[in-house]
Amino acid sequence: MDKPRWVIRPLTLLFLCATTATTLLAQTTLTTLYKFNVTDGEYPIAPLIQASDGNLYGTTGYGGANGIGTVFSITTTGALTTLHNFAGMEGAYPTAALVQGNNGIFYGTAAEGGANGAGTIYEITSHGRLGTLYSFCAQTYCADGASPTAPLVQPIIGKLYGTTDYGGANNNGTVFSITLRGNLASLQSFDNPGGYEPVAGLVQGANGKFYGTTQFGGVNSDGTIYTITGAGVLTTLHNFSDTDGANPVAGLIQGSNGNFYGTTQYGGANGYGTAFKISPSGKLKTLYSFCPQTGWLDGAEPTGALVQGTDGNLYGTTFFGGANYCGGLGCGTIFKITSTGAFTTLYSFCSQTSCADGIGPYAGLIQGADGNFYGTTEEGGQEYSYGTVFSFSAGLRGLRRTHPTSGDVHSTNVLLPESKPEEILRAN
Repeated sequence: MDKPRWVIRPLTLLFLCATTATTLLAQTTLTTLYKFNVTDGEYPIAPLIQASDGNLYGTTGYGGANGIGTVFSITTTGALTTLHNFAGMEGAYPTAALVQGNNGIFYGTAAEGGANGAGTIYEITSHGRLGTLYSFCAQTYCADGASPTAPLVQPIIGKLYGTTDYGGANNNGTVFSITLRGNLASLQSFDNPGGYEPVAGLVQGANGKFYGTTQFGGVNSDGTIYTITGAGVLTTLHNFSDTDGANPVAGLIQGSNGNFYGTTQYGGANGYGTAFKISPSGKLKTLYSFCPQTGWLDGAEPTGALVQGTDGNLYGTTFFGGANYCGGLGCGTIFKITSTGAFTTLYSFCSQTSCADGIGPYAGLIQGADGNFYGTTEEGGQEYSYGTVFSFSAGLRGLRRTHPTSGDVHSTNVLLPESKPEEILRAN
C-alpha cells in the first residue's frame, strides 16, 4: 500500500462560480490535541470513536514501531497512549475506524497483513490486548474477500457486519458478517453493474436493513448507493451519474428525519464533490455541489462521512479546499450544512504557522459527549507532517442520549455500557 501523496493541480484552474456558500470563521475554535511523530503513528485517516470510558480511540494507517500502523487512545485533553503496534501477521495498515462492541471490546479491520496478506479483522481491549478474529483470502481465489478498509458495525449482540474492497466471486469486493468467535459468512459479492469497491462501511437503518456505497461501478461507472438485508439480499438504490455526484468513499448516516445523508468525492455541478440526501426508498437530492468560489474557499473533494450535530445540522470535512493552499488546491475545511442545503464554511486548515493545525482531514467528524467535534488530519502538525488529532467547538451542547438506537446517527459516538473485556477476550 503506497503512502498518500498530495494531488497538485495548476493554479490556472482557479475560477469564479456562483454559490450559496457562506464562509464563517468566527465563533468557532479548533484545538490541536496531538501531533503524531512517526514513532507513535502517522497518517491517521480513520474517524475517531468515543468509548464508554469517555476517551477517544483511533488508528493510524502507517508509523509506529514497525511502520505499518497503530491503535491509540487519547483523552479529550490530548494525552495519547499507543495501545498496539501492528506487526504484520495480525494485520497491517489499519485505515478504518474502530467500533466498540456491546461487550466493551473494540473491533477493527486492517487492509493488509494477516495469515494470507490480504487483511484481517481484529479485536482489542482498552489496555491494548489484541487478538486476530479472521485473516482474509482464506478461501480459494479470495472468495471470502480481501483488503477491508471500512469500519465494522454491530447491529446485534454477537455479530459484526462489514465490507471488503476486493475479493469475492468477482474480485470487486464483498459484504460479510462475522461472529465474535471468528466465523465469517460472505453475504454478497459485488459485480461491476451493481457497483464495486465498497470502501465505506455499512449503517443499519431504522427499518433493520443495511445501507452503503460503492466507490465505482453501477450503470454510469460513478458508484452506487445500495441496501442489503442481513441475509444478503442486495438492492441498488441509486446509480451516480457524475452530475449528481461521483465516487463516494464515505459511508452514510441516517438523520433524525429518516433520510440518509452522505458525500461524494467527485462529480456534482462543478466536479469537486457533493453532499446529498437519499430516502430509504432511493430518492436522491443533491444538497450542495462543492464549487469552491475563488480558490475553492468552500472546500473540495469531501472524503469523510457527515455527522448530525445536536442542533440538527450536518457537519463534515473536505480533504482539499479552503482559504489556505497546500499544493494548489487548499488544505481542507470543516463545514456545516442544513438538511435543506444551506452551506457554511467553519474552518480552513493550515491556518496556523507551518500548518500546525493539520492538513487534509480525510475522515469525518464525531461529536463528543461534551458537545465538541473531534477528528483527525492526514498530514500537518509536526514539522514533517505526520497528522493530528483535533477538537472543534461550534458552540453546541453535549449529546443528550447515552445508548445507541437503531438508525440513530449518534450510534457511533455514544457512550456504551461498561463491561469487563479483559475477561472475555480470547487469546490470540
